[in-house]
Amino acid sequence: MTDINLDFERQQRLGFDEAIFCAGKSLAQLEDILGQAAQHDGRFLLTRLDPEKFAQIASDARAQLDYDPLSRTAIFGPANHIKKPAQIAILTAGTSDIGVAREATRTLNYYGEAATEFNDIGVAGLWRLTQKIEAIRAHPIAIVVAGMDAALASVAGGLLAGVVITVPTSVGYGVAAGGDTALRAALASCAPGVLVVNIDNGYGAACAALRVLRAANLR
Repeated sequence: MTDINLDFERQQRLGFDEAIFCAGKSLAQLEDILGQAAQHDGRFLLTRLDPEKFAQIASDARAQLDYDPLSRTAIFGPANHIKKPAQIAILTAGTSDIGVAREATRTLNYYGEAATEFNDIGVAGLWRLTQKIEAIRAHPIAIVVAGMDAALASVAGGLLAGVVITVPTSVGYGVAAGGDTALRAALASCAPGVLVVNIDNGYGAACAALRVLRAANLR
């Protein structure tokens, strides 16, 4: 008996396919999942799939995956047509945050949404943000990906009138405490209405943005 029980009806209930969180799953479990998906003509987004584990997947199954090592995501099944123009901006405080940001981008792309990335615009060089602020404001939703003290989230929340979704990251050292400081700082932000997801949860931030787009009938 398999220990895999996939949720093929999630799309009908929520408008989201089941995402496969690969960390902690064995190679055999992942290959079982891909086999079941193929039998059901399913589409899946796989997250936290490390390059080493991806390389171990059987070649026939691996050939069916669109894999991106930076975000550690893979897409099984046909690609969606990407809608234009992009409604979502993704901001990163530093280049070390790009892996988490790219997880958000890939999730949005999986659902046919474009995203515009604005990378390395953290508050240590505030001119980098102000230089691009008008281009960012052209997007009704901004996902802010920031580690250390996550100060970019509060600054963006004070400059952008649209929806701001913060992803605190585990980037940092010492009192950054694996992202806990960034999380608490984002939650304590005095910028009104800033939303916060879990540490390193680019996937969750993208899904939140998709819910906003659908609720607002922007998509």
